[in-house]
Amino acid sequence: MASPFPGLDLQQLQLLAVAVSILVLFTGILAVALLKSSAYNDTLESINNFGKFFFVSFLKPHTGDGLGGQQDALESFYKAQADVYDATRKRLLRGREDMLGLAAAQLKYEFANPSRVERKPIWIDIGSGTGWNIEAMQEFLDVPQFFETVYLVDLSPSLCEVARKRFARLGWVNVTVICQDARLFNPGKNKANLITMSYSLSMIPDYYSVVDSMTSLLDPNGIIAVIDFYVQSAVETSGRNYIGGSLQRHVNWLGRSFWRAWFDLDRVGLEGAKRDYLEYRFGTLKCIDDRNYLVGGICIPYYIFMGKLTSSTTQGGELIERLDAACTESPYLSPRLHRLDMSAAADTVIENRSKAYQSAIVNLSANLPLPSTFYQNTFQRIFYDESHRKHTQFGNEFIYAFTWEDSRVDRRLLKIGPEDVILCITSAGDNLLDYLYSTNPRRIHAVDINPNQNHLLELKLAAYQALPYVDFWKLFGEGRYPEFRNTLITRLSPYMSSQACQFWLSHEQIFTSPRGLYEGGGSGHGIRLVRWLVWISGLRSAVRDLCQAKTLNEQREIWPRVRRVLMSRPLHWAVIGSKFLWKAAGVPPAQVAMILEDYLDQDNLNPFDITLADTSGEAMWQYIINTLDPVARETLLSEDNFYYLLTLTGQYSRRCHPGYLSAKAHAKLSRPGAFEGLRIHTDEIQEVISRIAKGSLTIAIVMDSMDWFNPKDTEALTQIRALNYALKLGGRVLLRSAGLRPWYISGFERLGFSAKRVGSRLPGTCIDRVNMYASTWIITKTSELALPGPGSSKLLAKAQEASSTLEKLEI
Repeated sequence: MASPFPGLDLQQLQLLAVAVSILVLFTGILAVALLKSSAYNDTLESINNFGKFFFVSFLKPHTGDGLGGQQDALESFYKAQADVYDATRKRLLRGREDMLGLAAAQLKYEFANPSRVERKPIWIDIGSGTGWNIEAMQEFLDVPQFFETVYLVDLSPSLCEVARKRFARLGWVNVTVICQDARLFNPGKNKANLITMSYSLSMIPDYYSVVDSMTSLLDPNGIIAVIDFYVQSAVETSGRNYIGGSLQRHVNWLGRSFWRAWFDLDRVGLEGAKRDYLEYRFGTLKCIDDRNYLVGGICIPYYIFMGKLTSSTTQGGELIERLDAACTESPYLSPRLHRLDMSAAADTVIENRSKAYQSAIVNLSANLPLPSTFYQNTFQRIFYDESHRKHTQFGNEFIYAFTWEDSRVDRRLLKIGPEDVILCITSAGDNLLDYLYSTNPRRIHAVDINPNQNHLLELKLAAYQALPYVDFWKLFGEGRYPEFRNTLITRLSPYMSSQACQFWLSHEQIFTSPRGLYEGGGSGHGIRLVRWLVWISGLRSAVRDLCQAKTLNEQREIWPRVRRVLMSRPLHWAVIGSKFLWKAAGVPPAQVAMILEDYLDQDNLNPFDITLADTSGEAMWQYIINTLDPVARETLLSEDNFYYLLTLTGQYSRRCHPGYLSAKAHAKLSRPGAFEGLRIHTDEIQEVISRIAKGSLTIAIVMDSMDWFNPKDTEALTQIRALNYALKLGGRVLLRSAGLRPWYISGFERLGFSAKRVGSRLPGTCIDRVNMYASTWIITKTSELALPGPGSSKLLAKAQEASSTLEKLEI
């Protein structure tokens, strides 16, 4: 096929393509600016500003004064557009307010304790041009009052002159504008508490020396915040456990190629090494990848990085050992005494080590920063490998927006006390927060293999610590919060891990959309289905009456109106009896098999009868009837059963909600140190309990997770053995099951436990407010299993090697 542009080679065609793209993009940006202009004069000014920007950026030769240095190059580019710089960069340089908000929130957290404050903080803004950043910070902090000194360091005389005029107009006498190479800048003996770079690192050719110089300018507890363009693939960051998350970091080949060529025209280098070196030299506090959406779906990738000196974990090995002891319930031993104590115990003890400890050893051995969890303000979240397939299988979605087990029954059965050490599944975090509020156990290990469930728990913990009750209620009582993004950045972020903060910034629509939190995630599909069925069946008024009934008698009178439709045979055939629906809802085959077995037993049916080949739909139907009818008859939705109130209305009410949402719970759990005893593990239950010290757990609450095991495999027995090892004598396992007598109960009884069924949901009975499970069990440890065999000596040798390694490494 003949070329439509004869006479042009490949390089010329590429330049032509970039030129056309520039013209299209410029036209789009100008159109957006004009649409936002409210007056004729504004329109003319916008045309003039963007016309000058386009001419200087893409048409004007950059000759400078002929000296050939970096300042010459910058001045050639900026001198002719210095007066319109701020007006033309608002659309192009997105995310600067977010970066400033994150940095301000961290500074407020650091300086909240008056005993730690020796002087007002110092801020160095490198490559800040016209000073826009410093003025914009006023939205988050009172710049003239909060900072002792602010240094604006830039190499362009034209932009520095604009900055001087800006601060003279504002009357900010604590801001000093310095036109100097950032590599040579030295503020004196006082170190900076904050260093920022806003879209300037990508314009610095000798970025290694600039990044290195910042490590000497920063206070040991100071922070660095950077925002800039980037283009990187997932391959470039694979295997790095210290970058604080890689959600949305990958840029496809087309985007990488186009934006590199585009920015090269203006001497902006998007080499991945610039960001990589920044992350190598500093420990990650927050890492965010986002897109600046312009026109026609065109988006420019940018990142925000906030970090600390890698030496800021000043306790060094002490910190790692303390975290490791808290994760494994092992006694805390200082690194200095650790080897001596290990030698004394070598004949009898196998040392447990957490994955966090092991990751720290690997990173320190390779002279890398620690994983980002070690640099956070709080240490509840334990390191996990987010790239592992067992975590990525969930995509970027949590499954449960609320917990579907009755915590009041848990507390009554277990009688949790202040000396209890509990392991439980996170789910949405509702129940474990109820345990913390109501019973105050010594420690809770929250475990979930889905990282996003733990992100939801982290959000709740942060909201307790940072928000007043009225905002806390909007978030988790109503599930809607229009100001979510700004609140997350400016108030919640200091209390969250980098991964959790990154997740919620990319899912802000969950709280800002009309649907809200409880119609999000996997469980939200079920709630939306229920509400759709109510709407399509014309039951909205009946359901509203049901949820507002003031007495059980009134509720019992209304229920038949709802039941007549929702429990009708046509609906059973179309929805509830559908095998596909239950598979999509996440009910595992092993659990369905247990429900079917109980159904056949109760009806005295022959399981080998060929006519019963398709009875699973009927069994599920009967299971739902046995669940809902007793609930409607025995529990009052409007006052006490918030589980079904939420399902039908999409939110809680002030009268009916989980205990953790009460004003008293907020008052207690918002106190400093309320979550010191909580550790959040992103892993399988088996992985966590196998690393916990022998005999240290007193309670394990595993919900219905045992139902998920295949009876033909050995995973259930492996987990039962691990539970026996981790629980002390008399320790208890609380579990629920879809079966009346689960097949794995005999495994518990063979492996050192006694089992007692404390709840049986026979037809017509209600065992708790959810009533979803057929049985509830308390499994008590009655005897120890044999210690590990001959291989234990090899395990001990490896543990000793790992523990001694820490003493030789410097953090």
